[in-house]
Amino acid sequence: MKRTLLTLAAMAAVAAPLAANAQPWQSINQRQANLERRIDQGVRNGSLTRHEAMRLRGEFRDLNRLEASYRRSGGGLSMRERADLDARFDRLSRQIRYEKHDRNYRG
Repeated sequence: MKRTLLTLAAMAAVAAPLAANAQPWQSINQRQANLERRIDQGVRNGSLTRHEAMRLRGEFRDLNRLEASYRRSGGGLSMRERADLDARFDRLSRQIRYEKHDRNYRG
Protein backbone atom coordinates (compact mmCIF):
# COMPACT_ATOMS: atom_id res chain seq x y z
CA MET A 1 0.00 0.00 0.00
CA LYS A 2 2.79 2.40 0.94
CA ARG A 3 4.68 1.54 -2.24
CA THR A 4 1.59 2.30 -4.37
CA LEU A 5 1.08 5.67 -2.71
CA LEU A 6 4.74 6.58 -3.18
CA THR A 7 4.57 5.57 -6.85
CA LEU A 8 1.45 7.67 -7.39
CA ALA A 9 3.02 10.64 -5.62
CA ALA A 10 6.15 10.37 -7.77
CA MET A 11 4.09 10.18 -10.94
CA ALA A 12 2.09 13.25 -9.92
CA ALA A 13 5.28 15.19 -9.17
CA VAL A 14 6.61 14.41 -12.65
CA ALA A 15 3.33 15.07 -14.47
CA ALA A 16 2.57 18.43 -12.84
CA PRO A 17 5.34 20.44 -14.57
CA LEU A 18 4.50 18.80 -17.90
CA ALA A 19 0.86 19.77 -17.60
CA ALA A 20 1.82 23.34 -16.70
CA ASN A 21 3.85 23.67 -19.91
CA ALA A 22 1.10 22.30 -22.17
CA GLN A 23 -0.85 24.88 -24.11
CA PRO A 24 -4.56 25.01 -23.41
CA TRP A 25 -6.82 23.59 -26.09
CA GLN A 26 -8.19 26.17 -28.50
CA SER A 27 -11.28 25.85 -30.61
CA ILE A 28 -10.87 25.99 -34.37
CA ASN A 29 -12.39 29.47 -34.44
CA GLN A 30 -9.89 30.68 -31.84
CA ARG A 31 -6.99 29.18 -33.78
CA GLN A 32 -8.20 30.82 -37.00
CA ALA A 33 -8.48 34.21 -35.31
CA ASN A 34 -5.03 33.81 -33.77
CA LEU A 35 -3.40 32.89 -37.09
CA GLU A 36 -5.11 35.76 -38.90
CA ARG A 37 -3.99 38.18 -36.17
CA ARG A 38 -0.38 36.96 -36.44
CA ILE A 39 -0.34 37.46 -40.22
CA ASP A 40 -1.82 40.97 -39.88
CA GLN A 41 0.69 41.82 -37.16
CA GLY A 42 3.57 40.63 -39.36
CA VAL A 43 2.40 42.84 -42.22
CA ARG A 44 2.02 45.87 -39.94
CA ASN A 45 5.44 45.56 -38.31
CA GLY A 46 7.21 44.66 -41.55
CA SER A 47 8.36 41.17 -40.57
CA LEU A 48 6.28 39.72 -43.43
CA THR A 49 6.70 40.86 -47.02
CA ARG A 50 3.65 41.37 -49.22
CA HIS A 51 4.43 38.15 -51.11
CA GLU A 52 4.81 36.13 -47.87
CA ALA A 53 1.55 37.53 -46.48
CA MET A 54 -0.35 36.78 -49.70
CA ARG A 55 0.91 33.19 -49.73
CA LEU A 56 0.12 32.64 -46.03
CA ARG A 57 -3.36 34.14 -46.43
CA GLY A 58 -3.96 31.87 -49.42
CA GLU A 59 -3.07 28.83 -47.33
CA PHE A 60 -5.29 30.19 -44.56
CA ARG A 61 -8.23 30.52 -46.99
CA ASP A 62 -7.61 26.96 -48.23
CA LEU A 63 -7.86 25.71 -44.63
CA ASN A 64 -11.10 27.63 -44.13
CA ARG A 65 -12.54 26.03 -47.29
CA LEU A 66 -11.45 22.58 -46.14
CA GLU A 67 -13.09 23.12 -42.76
CA ALA A 68 -16.33 24.22 -44.44
CA SER A 69 -16.20 21.14 -46.66
CA TYR A 70 -15.69 18.89 -43.65
CA ARG A 71 -18.61 20.49 -41.85
CA ARG A 72 -20.93 20.11 -44.87
CA SER A 73 -20.04 16.47 -45.46
CA GLY A 74 -21.18 15.06 -42.14
CA GLY A 75 -23.09 17.65 -40.17
CA GLY A 76 -20.05 18.53 -38.08
CA LEU A 77 -16.44 17.59 -37.59
CA SER A 78 -15.44 14.03 -36.85
CA MET A 79 -12.45 13.35 -34.63
CA ARG A 80 -10.37 12.45 -37.71
CA GLU A 81 -11.32 15.69 -39.46
CA ARG A 82 -10.58 17.72 -36.33
CA ALA A 83 -7.17 16.04 -36.00
CA ASP A 84 -6.44 16.74 -39.67
CA LEU A 85 -7.37 20.41 -39.27
CA ASP A 86 -5.29 20.68 -36.09
CA ALA A 87 -2.24 19.28 -37.89
CA ARG A 88 -2.74 21.67 -40.81
CA PHE A 89 -3.19 24.65 -38.47
CA ASP A 90 -0.01 23.62 -36.64
CA ARG A 91 1.89 23.52 -39.93
CA LEU A 92 0.56 26.95 -40.96
CA SER A 93 1.48 28.33 -37.54
CA ARG A 94 5.05 27.07 -37.97
CA GLN A 95 5.20 28.63 -41.45
CA ILE A 96 4.04 31.99 -40.09
CA ARG A 97 6.66 31.85 -37.35
CA TYR A 98 9.39 30.97 -39.86
CA GLU A 99 8.42 33.74 -42.28
CA LYS A 100 8.18 36.33 -39.52
CA HIS A 101 11.66 35.46 -38.23
CA ASP A 102 13.54 34.82 -41.48
CA ARG A 103 15.04 38.34 -41.53
CA ASN A 104 13.41 38.98 -44.89
CA TYR A 105 11.96 42.37 -43.98
CA ARG A 106 9.76 44.62 -46.00
CA GLY A 107 11.97 47.47 -46.90
